[in-house]
Amino acid sequence: MRCWGRLAAVGVLLVALAVRSLAEHRRLDNTDTTGRRRQLRFASSGGFKVALFADLHYGENAWTNWGPAQDAGSDRVMAAVLDAEKPDFVVYLGDLVTANNLGIPNASLYWDRAISPTRGRGVPWATVFGNHDDMPFEWPPEWFSPAGVPPLHCPPPSMSVSGCSFRGTPRIELMTSEIIRNGLSYSSNGPKDLWPAVSNYVLQVLSHKQDDPALLMYFLDSGGGSYPEVISSAQVQWFQSQSQFLNPNGRIPEMIFWHIPSTAYAKVAPKAKSEIRKPCVGSINKEDVAPQEAEWGMMDALAKRASVKAVFVGHNHGLDWCCPHDSLWLCFARHTGYGGYGNWPRGARVIQISEQPFSIQSWIRMENGAKHSDIILSS
Repeated sequence: MRCWGRLAAVGVLLVALAVRSLAEHRRLDNTDTTGRRRQLRFASSGGFKVALFADLHYGENAWTNWGPAQDAGSDRVMAAVLDAEKPDFVVYLGDLVTANNLGIPNASLYWDRAISPTRGRGVPWATVFGNHDDMPFEWPPEWFSPAGVPPLHCPPPSMSVSGCSFRGTPRIELMTSEIIRNGLSYSSNGPKDLWPAVSNYVLQVLSHKQDDPALLMYFLDSGGGSYPEVISSAQVQWFQSQSQFLNPNGRIPEMIFWHIPSTAYAKVAPKAKSEIRKPCVGSINKEDVAPQEAEWGMMDALAKRASVKAVFVGHNHGLDWCCPHDSLWLCFARHTGYGGYGNWPRGARVIQISEQPFSIQSWIRMENGAKHSDIILSS
C-alpha cells in the first residue's frame, strides 16, 4: 500500500502544480494588440539565441523517492542554463516525460512542469515529441503478486482511466493542452494528414530591420512511443512543399529539429567511446548512435538544400557532438534532464544565430556554469 500512498501524494502535488501554473499562464502572454501571437524576431543587435532542452524524462519512477528527486534536478539544470544564457527561445527536443513510468492517466501534468522554468521566465518555446512522451504505463514488478497477475493493488478510481490500466496521454492531447494553456508556446500539432506524426511545423524568425523572415526553423516528429521510429515519406513531401513555398530560392537559412537521430548520424559518428576528433566537435562520445528504424528520404531532401545549415536531435544521452554531413551539420543536444539513463553531467546545447552576416555558433552550457565545445555551424 505504500506505493499507492506515494502515488496519491504525487497526484495531489501535481494538481497543486497545475493550479499554480494556470495562474502563471494567465500572467504571461505573448500576443499583440490584436490578440495574435507575436512574430519571432532577431534582436536589434542582429542576434537570436536558442537553448535546447533534451531528454528531461519527467515522472520517471514516480512512485519512488528517487523519481521526484530527479525531477527536481531537471528543474535545477534548466534554471541554471536559462539564467546563464538568457536565450530568446527554447526548443524542447523530445522525451519531456517518461510516460511509461507515470502511474497517472494525465502525462500533461508532468509536461507542464517540464516547460514551467522557461514559461516562468517569460521565454517563448516550441516542443517536438520523443519516443517516451506518449508511451503506455509499464507496471513495476513490485506491484504484482508473487504469481505475477493480477496486480496486487489497483490505483484509486480517481487516478485511473479504466480499472488497472493506463493508456498514456496521446500526442495530440499533450500538444493541444500545451498550446491552449500557454501564450508563450509556439508549438503546433501540424497537418492532420501527416498522421501518425504530430509535431510537424515551421517557425519564421523575422529580420530585426523589416518584416521578412531571416531564419526558418522546421520541427518534425521522428516517431517512437506509440508510433514507428521514422520520419515518413509523407513528412518528407511536407517538408519539400513547405520549404519550396516559404523559401523557393533558398535565400533564407534553415535549421531542423527532431528527436531520434537519422541513420546519417550513425554514418558520420566517431567510433563509440573513442576521442572526438575534428571535423567533429563535442565532449562525450560514450555510446553508439541509436538511429531511426529506416531512412525514407529526409536526409536526401535536406542535403539538396544549401539553405539547410544544421539538424539538431536528442535521444542518445551519452553523445553531444556535431559532425559534418555533406553541406550541413548533424548535432546532438546535451542530456538535460536527470531522468533517463546515464550519469554524465547535465547541460544544454545553445545556438547563437547572427543575422548579418549570417552565422551560427553553438556550444554546450553545463549545469555548473561551464561552457565548452564551441563550434561554427555556418561554414
